[in-house]
This record gives sequence, C-alpha cells and structure tokens, in this order.
Amino acid sequence: MILKILTTVMPWRIRRFLLQKWFGFEIDSTARIGMSWIFPKKLIMAANTRIDHFTVAVNLDLIQIDNNATIGRSNWITGFPTQTDASHFNHQLDRKAELILGASSAITKNHHLDCTNTIHIGKFSTIAGYDSQFLTHSINVIENIQDSAPIEIGDYTFVGTNCVVLGGAKLPSHSVLGAKSLLNKAFELEWKLYGGIPSKEISDIPKTAKYFSRTEGFVF
Repeated sequence: MILKILTTVMPWRIRRFLLQKWFGFEIDSTARIGMSWIFPKKLIMAANTRIDHFTVAVNLDLIQIDNNATIGRSNWITGFPTQTDASHFNHQLDRKAELILGASSAITKNHHLDCTNTIHIGKFSTIAGYDSQFLTHSINVIENIQDSAPIEIGDYTFVGTNCVVLGGAKLPSHSVLGAKSLLNKAFELEWKLYGGIPSKEISDIPKTAKYFSRTEGFVF
C-alpha cells in the first residue's frame, strides 16, 4: 500500500518508472496516467494511450489499452480477480477479470465498469456521455451463487449516455446503443441502432455514416 501511495503522488516520469519497476506494468513511453489509482495485477498501455485524473481501477487481472485509446476522468473500474482463496466464482474456471480496450477507442467520464468477467471494447468505439454501467456479475437466484458473463462491445460502436449493459450482452460492430438503454442480450446484426428497455433493433444505420470509417479516434 505504501508503494502504491508513493507512485501515485510522484511526477509522471518517475511514477512511470516505478510502476514498471515495482509492479511490472508495461507502459509505453508516450502513454500517460493522471492522478488516478490504477492497480490491476497487470497493466499494458500501448503508444499514445491515456488514463485521466481521478479514475480508480482495482481488483482486476488485466487492463490492456491499445494504441491511441483513452480512459477519461472519474471512472470506476473494478472486478473480482481470479486465483484467490475466495469461494466466489469457483465454478467458472475460465473466467478472466479483464478490461480490453481496442485501438483509438474511448471511455469518457463518470462510468462504472464491473470487470468481474471480461469487458472487451473494440477499436474506434466510444463509451460516451456519463453514468453508464457495465455489470458482468450478478446473483444467480436459481442456483443461489454469484455468477458472471463477459460483455462484448464491437468495433466502430457508439454507446450513448446513461446506459446499462449486463453480462452476456453484445453490441455488434458498426452499431449504436441509444441513450438510457438496457442492453441485456447478445445481438448479431451490424449497422443497426439498438435502444430501449430492454434494447431491441430500432433502425438501420447508413453505411455512408462517417463515424464508422474514421481513421482517427478523436471526433472533432
């Protein structure tokens, strides 16, 4: 705990060195972490990646952030790591407590990501707005056990503000999830707008829409 506190208050150049030396993190020289508490078991940050101020990320096996991807400020990213003495999730031998963020994707701010199971966000995707919740675990009331399932957000997707995404859900590539929606199942059709409580297919998205052919993550 003392080492974690020391690394958090150090200037970035020193902090990056200590995070690599003391915790074995892999952080590219062009990557940067703001004043945040980022301590998964393993952290991989590729070129030009960023985690902004006041984000907390703990109790995960892995956070992996590909080139040019960003995590904004004040996000809460947590989970339940594997290979512990706890009895929770012992029936899920292949479970991984991971956040995988594809190239040029972005998580904006004030979101909650429960990575008890894997959350995979594809390249050039945006978790937009505020206050969305990604919840990979819950209580299985039939079996009376804690259970979990991964969440998959495809490439070139857009998740609107204040959404709830549950374990086992999938948003296909080249799709949009409308604001305040509940995504609680796996969809497969691309080029669709999904939305509602629970979400359903609402309309087609034209393949000429420029968001879905970006070569840079940042939207002007």
